[in-house]
Amino acid sequence: MTLEITGLSVRFRNEPPLFAPLDLHVAAGAVTTVMGPSGIGKSTLLDAIGGHLAAGFTMTGSVRLDGQEVTHLPPEARRIGLMFQDAALFPHLSVGDNLAFGLAREIRGRVARRAAVEAALEQAGLTGLYERDPATLSGGQRARATLMRTLLADPQALLLDEPFSGLDAARRAAMRDFTFAHIRDRAIPALMVTHDPADAEATGGPVLSLTTEMPGG
Repeated sequence: MTLEITGLSVRFRNEPPLFAPLDLHVAAGAVTTVMGPSGIGKSTLLDAIGGHLAAGFTMTGSVRLDGQEVTHLPPEARRIGLMFQDAALFPHLSVGDNLAFGLAREIRGRVARRAAVEAALEQAGLTGLYERDPATLSGGQRARATLMRTLLADPQALLLDEPFSGLDAARRAAMRDFTFAHIRDRAIPALMVTHDPADAEATGGPVLSLTTEMPGG
């Protein structure tokens, strides 16, 4: 699975584009990092790729997954996972039910779905926490549970928006290793926005700096 971005640019109403047209190829299992000054549109870029642009924003260019054009598909049809900096779990659901919420539709039946969630909890080092209230989890546990919920939807690509910024230094390093290992194991392309050079270095992949400079400018 590969993620290809061609000539992608975003603007708000009639204002100039937020950043210069972007061409990008992300290979299976690789993580490409996007950096740049605040306000240039890093998170908006992820919204455009995932199909979540807010009202008033428009994009040009194309998004392809394994050569298939997905630009005009609704978000749910793109199968592109998005993980935000706030490790948000639904407070009214148990940890296990949170993960079950993200399960791909192909997994049917109560027994099969419970087994898939239990396996994901074990992978995340959260064995035995199916019935736990999310409010009782540590920051690192919440982040791991959120990532597993995203991965259980079987995304074909993953977008990470400052996913580690809410963690302390020790948890941040551990969560980076955990996340990037799962991306490699599942051979999905990932695009990460961050302000932390250590996050970018940990990916072992290319780093892209967004710029407002237009080609030929």
